[in-house]
Amino acid sequence: MQYFKLHLIRHGLTRGNLEGRYVGSGTDLPLCEQGRADLLALKAQFAYPPAEVVFTSPLQRAVQTAELLYPGVRALPLQDLREMAFGTFENRTMAELAGDPAFAAWMDPHSEQTPPGAESRAVFAARTESLLMKLFEFMIKSHIHEAACITHGGVIMNMLATHALPARPPQDWLTDPGCGYSLRLDAAMWMRDHLAEAYDVAPRGYLDAAETEAPDA
Repeated sequence: MQYFKLHLIRHGLTRGNLEGRYVGSGTDLPLCEQGRADLLALKAQFAYPPAEVVFTSPLQRAVQTAELLYPGVRALPLQDLREMAFGTFENRTMAELAGDPAFAAWMDPHSEQTPPGAESRAVFAARTESLLMKLFEFMIKSHIHEAACITHGGVIMNMLATHALPARPPQDWLTDPGCGYSLRLDAAMWMRDHLAEAYDVAPRGYLDAAETEAPDA
């Protein structure tokens, strides 16, 4: 059986991440010094899976992550891999927004309210949920058997919650910076089921090491 493999990896840290800011597609921050150092440490300790091409979000933090993890590999930036746009909440911290009733309403998962200038949850879902199968379709038609995808946490969660096995809600697909999941399918799975199997974490061995280092409860 011929599998096509795709490795979804979250970009490295930015200064906005360290400061707890809502950094979406309206804030094009580069990797910070710690973000670069953490990625290089992960690469030295663990083996990232190989890739014939690297799909990336067009934002700097994803492009730079791809350059560090997959130097010399052809990169294909895709606009639909960008993070959600947060509009007036962009690049602001939780503390700054705590007293804003519009922010409180937006944080309600059942709310349909959208901040001015932001991307609605419905639009973001429509843009990202079908991406996983579109990437696999491109790979199958282009005879690319193994690829990586450097994107954002929210994009990864939406893609996997919709088209990955085992079936899990979006929050259960949360991943650390520089890490993610390896998926595979064959052409029959793509045509019949539109589902891919999440068979490992990326880089391999990271989850086992993280669990070993975690303090006892």
